[in-house]
Amino acid sequence: MASKKGIVVTAVILAAITGASFLLWVVPQDYEATFVVSDYEGYLDGVQNIHEILEGSIDIEYQNLRSGEITPDKYIAITEVTSSQVTAQISEFVTSKPPEEWQASYINYMDAMKKFNSYILETKVMANMIENGSSEEEIDEMGEKIDSIKAEYIELIKISQQLRPN
Repeated sequence: MASKKGIVVTAVILAAITGASFLLWVVPQDYEATFVVSDYEGYLDGVQNIHEILEGSIDIEYQNLRSGEITPDKYIAITEVTSSQVTAQISEFVTSKPPEEWQASYINYMDAMKKFNSYILETKVMANMIENGSSEEEIDEMGEKIDSIKAEYIELIKISQQLRPN
């Protein structure tokens, strides 16, 4: 079972990221906002750090789901929060408008975040399958699909790293 300290730390991190993400929704939608970045490497490093926190959190909870330590309902709630945070990160990428030398790296990392969001959504599907009593074979097939998606977003991150300007 997850420790109370771990749950509290995860909740605080998720709350902070959710609060920051909420600010994006406060900005009027008819205003074409541009997310101004002057340190493109630092921004990408920051996004990567946030992604690593979200990935670590969702991976722990996914393992807890698979081992039966948390209920599918609780896991689904976690995925919804995490997915909204990833969507906010993707929105920032769309509006950041990096210079040409950074575009390939940014686009690949944005694609990795989209694939990570797909990963989260597929783990949510698995939680629903567990909740609805699907067979072990069906759950194992879904697990293979989830692993494949994870490998894809990890590869996109590697490509993004390789495409960074020197």
